[in-house]
Amino acid sequence: MRSSPVWIPTLVLCVLSATGELPVTPPVPLEAPGPVLPSEVSPPEVPATVLLRLTIDRAGEVSRVEVRQSAGVALDRAAMNAALRWRFQPARRGEEAIDVRVDVPVTFVPPVHGHHVEPVASGHDGAEEPPGAAIGQGAGAQPGASSPGGEAARPETPSADAPVAPKPPSFSTTVRGASQAPPPVAVGDFHIPVGQLADVPRRSASDLMLLAPGVMLANHGGEGHAESIYIRGFDAGEGKDVELRLNGVPLNEVSHAHGHGYADTYFIIPELVESLRVTEGPYDASQGDFGVAGTVEYQLGLARRGLTASLSTGSYAARRLSLVWGPPEASEATFVGLLLRQGHGFGPNRSYANAGLMAQVELRVGDESRLRLFGTSYGMRFASPGVVRETDVVDARMPCAPDADSQFFCSYDPNQGGAGQRHLLSAELQSRLKRGGRFVQQGYVILRQTRIRDNFTGFLLDTTPPDGQSQRGDNTEGYYRGSTLGLRGRYVPGLTLLGQPQPLELGYVARYDDVRTRSRRLRDSGGVPYATVFDNQVRTTNLGAYASLRVAPLSWLTLRGGVRLDTFLFGVDDFNRPTQDRDGPRLPDESLEAYGFFASPRASAELRLTPRLTWLTSAGLGARSSDAAALSDAELAPYARVASGETGLGWRLDGPLALEARGAFFATRVSQDFVFDETVGRNQPVGASQRLGAFVSARGTLRDRVDVQASLAWARATLPAPGASAWKLWDGTVMPYIPELLGRVDASLRGTTRVAGQQVDWNVALGHSAIGPRPLPLDRYSAPIFLFDVGTRARWKAVEVGLSVENLLDTRWRESEFNYVSNFRGPDAPPSLMATRHFTAGAPRMFMGTLTLHLDLQEDSP
Repeated sequence: MRSSPVWIPTLVLCVLSATGELPVTPPVPLEAPGPVLPSEVSPPEVPATVLLRLTIDRAGEVSRVEVRQSAGVALDRAAMNAALRWRFQPARRGEEAIDVRVDVPVTFVPPVHGHHVEPVASGHDGAEEPPGAAIGQGAGAQPGASSPGGEAARPETPSADAPVAPKPPSFSTTVRGASQAPPPVAVGDFHIPVGQLADVPRRSASDLMLLAPGVMLANHGGEGHAESIYIRGFDAGEGKDVELRLNGVPLNEVSHAHGHGYADTYFIIPELVESLRVTEGPYDASQGDFGVAGTVEYQLGLARRGLTASLSTGSYAARRLSLVWGPPEASEATFVGLLLRQGHGFGPNRSYANAGLMAQVELRVGDESRLRLFGTSYGMRFASPGVVRETDVVDARMPCAPDADSQFFCSYDPNQGGAGQRHLLSAELQSRLKRGGRFVQQGYVILRQTRIRDNFTGFLLDTTPPDGQSQRGDNTEGYYRGSTLGLRGRYVPGLTLLGQPQPLELGYVARYDDVRTRSRRLRDSGGVPYATVFDNQVRTTNLGAYASLRVAPLSWLTLRGGVRLDTFLFGVDDFNRPTQDRDGPRLPDESLEAYGFFASPRASAELRLTPRLTWLTSAGLGARSSDAAALSDAELAPYARVASGETGLGWRLDGPLALEARGAFFATRVSQDFVFDETVGRNQPVGASQRLGAFVSARGTLRDRVDVQASLAWARATLPAPGASAWKLWDGTVMPYIPELLGRVDASLRGTTRVAGQQVDWNVALGHSAIGPRPLPLDRYSAPIFLFDVGTRARWKAVEVGLSVENLLDTRWRESEFNYVSNFRGPDAPPSLMATRHFTAGAPRMFMGTLTLHLDLQEDSP
């Protein structure tokens, strides 16, 4: 009988689910039966190590096993099967059990007849970590804290006649750090791991924002144009009221020609998004400019090691190629990704093509620091259908075939569309300090350029054409080119008071933008510019600092408080001044400077009603900086202030079946809001606004099999009557375009089956959006929208095939709707002064088939 190999596990713990604000007790093994090789598999001739990453849940069971470093298929499977039977005392933060992920090297040693077998790896404190052992950011328990157990077990001398039966091992555990998201600052502060919900069909990383309650996305510009974001009762445009970040780097673009705060997230590769943090409302001291409705931050990471190549093709000549690679010996923070997309689109003037590359490497700098270098490069071009008049579609006057579908998806102006480029470099140094402190420093540089052409009114605005000529058209070109340099950092000293940790955080931001922003009118024929709307060179410096403190004076009460200070210095060169004024001729350019300052306090109180139920109340002030195009020389730069409050409950159940539910009411008031203006093609100021709203959300997971999330949100946004009390949040004119009801369900089911004796992994996923009627100007309302997307995949060994269907029921829906006056009949047609509905058609049913290869680029051991 062939002898089984001796195995020697050592456990180096990477705590990925602790905040670092209380001491972390690592998991302690209770049962750890050894791996067993099938009789037909030969033992290795030399020592071979399988590096496993285990997820140990709050019940002390191994809920997930991944191979981080392979030693061959047979040894990998033997180690994984054994790991699933291991049991632990769960890791704890204080007295609370927590989920952790650990890296466990399982070393198979050839049987040696008549000789004692020495361990080939040890896990005692101070030993070097195995390859690929990840270190989370932040700080948790003290480095070097070890669990009981001592060195790895020394197995008995193997018998020549019988398989080795190793003793249950003892583990030596070193806590190396912590990177779990901090406790929420409000009920509406969501740390969302994408996880299994990545199976739900999505067009881009932008769609991941739908995992937060009360979020709707709309796009009138095409595949590549930034999404219009509706969140928490705000029409946030393409980013004016939502602060967007990527790994800490801000994405909002100041004084953009298409709208202040414009933020395009199409360049983010969805496969590389590990999680999102969506903070709805200005409640965290670290939130900065544009965080009026909240903040969305994408966190990147690649759990799957090796190379994954995916090729998709589908309806309307859609093609997609993605390549993502994570070196097996590196952590999840090291990866490379490439994404190529192109297609004809589902109707006239909807073609698109874009390409993007993202890469990150995490390097060890000494024993207690990690350096992350991140870069991305992206280019895109897209055509835009623009809007169409409902009356022209109903009367079949559109320049397409007369059938209903052709008219619905038709377009007027083939000159609409855009192009852009983005390049980003970032370096982030994370250091662990004594007593659980941490220090993070980050520097970044961004280069980007965009050009967008659109036409919302046809032939209406060129009221002074040259003598004897017709109107030249209302096509608008927005051009933007800029560079950004920035620094950001935060320091957590790890203080204690009366024997309890008091998490104090100090942070700063420094950002400099130098941009050229310009808007011009173009002729309908040939696209030649004939008038300049504005043309500015803008230089903006934003310096900010914040401090926050969390204290727990009682076991059932936690208080948080903080304040953020921001200063802005604007320098503007205006190249579009008149050549004449009342004093005579003058130069067509002018320079101005302006300065702004604001302080934003935030606070919250959390009451632990039961071990699983908490009541959290939060309040805060936030701000939006000024668009430089609206400034005058030497003024104290105006800015929009937001005051917001929220109260609600959160409930959590841990274990193999994990459930989390939240619900809250909120109220918000903004000193200066914006509403879309068709004459300029962007949002324009309308004065103060206010909101009342509520939401409920829940997510449930069952190991790695089932993941379901659902949410329902209601919000009423109004413009208060002049002189009305600030407390009458219900009264006023309803703001247009903002839906009052939003519902969303995402669900994924995974399983395994056997086909012809072979194991096949499969999954089925569903996404459903329900959008209530949206108010339009002049007391009109849009129709409600109900959309269903489904996807399924099956994997056999390294090969995976999938099929996704978007808009399963082939609903005819309108992605954007407006109500205003226009003239698309031609330059000489008399314009109607009656407002009518305009819309951009939403996508019909679309199929996409995918072939994926999962390759580790390593040869199997014999």
